[in-house]
Amino acid sequence: MLLTGAEILIKSLLDEGVETIFGYPGGAVLNIYDELYKYKDKINHILTCHEQGASHAADGYARATGKVGVCLATSGPGATNLVTGIATAYMDSIPMVAITGNVAQPLLGKDSFQEVDITGITMPITKHNYIVRDVNELQNIIKEAFYIAQEGRPGPVLIDIPKDITADKTQYNKIIPKEVVRKSEYITEKSLQEAVDLINQSKRPLIYAGGGIGIAGATEELLSFAEKINSPVSTSLMCMAEFPNNHELYTGMIGMHGTKASNIAATKCDLLITLGARFSDRVISNQNHIKNAKVLQIDVDPAEINKNVKVDTCIVGDLKVALSQLIPLINVKRNEEWINTINSLKENKKVKSDCGLTPELFFDKLNKLNDGSFIISTEVGQHQMWTAQYFNFRNERTFITSGGLGTMGYGLGAAIGAQVGKPDKRVINIAGDGSFGMNCNELVTAVKNRLPLIQVIMNNNCLGMVRQWQDFFYEGRYSQTTLDRPTDYVKLAEAFGAKAFRITEVDEIDYILRKALDSEGPVLIDYLINSDKKVFPMVAPGAPINQIISEEDINNN
Repeated sequence: MLLTGAEILIKSLLDEGVETIFGYPGGAVLNIYDELYKYKDKINHILTCHEQGASHAADGYARATGKVGVCLATSGPGATNLVTGIATAYMDSIPMVAITGNVAQPLLGKDSFQEVDITGITMPITKHNYIVRDVNELQNIIKEAFYIAQEGRPGPVLIDIPKDITADKTQYNKIIPKEVVRKSEYITEKSLQEAVDLINQSKRPLIYAGGGIGIAGATEELLSFAEKINSPVSTSLMCMAEFPNNHELYTGMIGMHGTKASNIAATKCDLLITLGARFSDRVISNQNHIKNAKVLQIDVDPAEINKNVKVDTCIVGDLKVALSQLIPLINVKRNEEWINTINSLKENKKVKSDCGLTPELFFDKLNKLNDGSFIISTEVGQHQMWTAQYFNFRNERTFITSGGLGTMGYGLGAAIGAQVGKPDKRVINIAGDGSFGMNCNELVTAVKNRLPLIQVIMNNNCLGMVRQWQDFFYEGRYSQTTLDRPTDYVKLAEAFGAKAFRITEVDEIDYILRKALDSEGPVLIDYLINSDKKVFPMVAPGAPINQIISEEDINNN
């Protein structure tokens, strides 16, 4: 039976197990949307307010579920509006398939209405991309795209489909998705033995775990590995939820806003075991900062080995497979003196209730209400760091944030995707008033789809993180970082159709959080904090990781 390219696309997506698409229609994809109408009982299409929201929602869906996120946009500006979301997914290794329409092939290259070379634009920010030139190739391209998005180090793949391809007809054959096999061909006996020797000889190991742990689904292996060698565990921002934050071996986040214990441990350890982390400049920017340590790196992507930091030995392969093979080979270790040293560096998080509304107080209340069902997403800025520092993560895939690209405006769309993908969870997006202003229109998407997510605004009337840098490095010249916007976020949310509350007093926090959690639809909470509140600790850009600026240091000066 001959089918159109549009129907073949939808059937192929169903073959790949796709249940949800986030998108926005337009002329070049009308044939596709007409087929979606026919299959609306099988594929749930979420209409966002903006294509960027669709791309972030597909990203959040993928992070929360572990499945491939799918977004769909028309040609020209519809396609280019996906670019920031695609780049966000690329930097954080998130499996996504972005489908764009384009003008019909006879119109390509003629500056036609809403024509753009989206494959050229996205080439540096996708694992692979395609422009479909023949309807007979469409099925195989879709199959390849989903495989590439998930294989090895995941990432986004773009498929650009000219409009005539969606109308052309060809034979459809049911796709059997290509099985994604965990990479292990480069995990050799030699590399395992070299790693075992380093670990067994070490007296002061430190595990530095990154986003690759969650991507590989290796949280149990990480815990078993850490407990067997009794090593402190520090995590990057992207791995905050993949190791229980209340575990005695956990030292907290490492890097620019990391804990004293994690950062100093990195300079004192004799072996840094790096698992699925890429030595970002926000963590360790200079090899000299860890000169006392040998470095063992395990990563699925060989391009990450020796890229930013030279390693002593490495294992290239899937983390879950690598750790599973490594754990039986290593000795049980105690490292008592080292553990005592690290424990002495840990700082108790004392929450004061007499300092007005603070991030610490808000998260203290939220932690007490968490029944284990919360998924936390964030925008980018001070609130992102406060979330990482003060929320107690318990379960994997429960922290959704833009780490690599640092995309303001990401969180609400991502929260929508996560809530759609995990309807039994409660998604809470933490934003600043600056970030919220970028894509606040997506609150309408949450309202329309009756998603019970909670949108929190840490409202400090400024671009807090940039202002903090202006305080420290630009002598307090607040160039364009004071917002002074007259926006009433409660009225704005209510105009969108959501419930909304404003917290201005300490004794309102618990009551309003409970009301929000009892609500069935989306809720916005406007939480007013002082614009002078800063993120501590902090390491200045390029400074050694143990040169930590604390709040006490600032107050004493």
